[in-house]
Amino acid sequence: MLKREEVKHVAKLARIELSEKEIQKMQKELAKILDYVEQLKEVDIENLEPTTHSTLIKNVFRKDTPLIYQESEKLIEVAPQKEERFIKTKPVLK
Repeated sequence: MLKREEVKHVAKLARIELSEKEIQKMQKELAKILDYVEQLKEVDIENLEPTTHSTLIKNVFRKDTPLIYQESEKLIEVAPQKEERFIKTKPVLK
């Protein structure tokens, strides 16, 4: 089991405040996590190829290419407020 001071140190690093009861609970829970990590160290991974993902999913996003609006001059022309080639709007942020 982890020492009380170790749990307090982890809590300080995480910038969380723990009560005495929570420290005792975290001692047990963090010990379980560390025990599990020790079990993982025993797994033989010598002949396994590294993977970045467990499934063969590929990026399905389209390429981000700008679209040119053919009627932009007409759009600016009918805008209620404009300045040069830009449409003026009310401020969004103050």
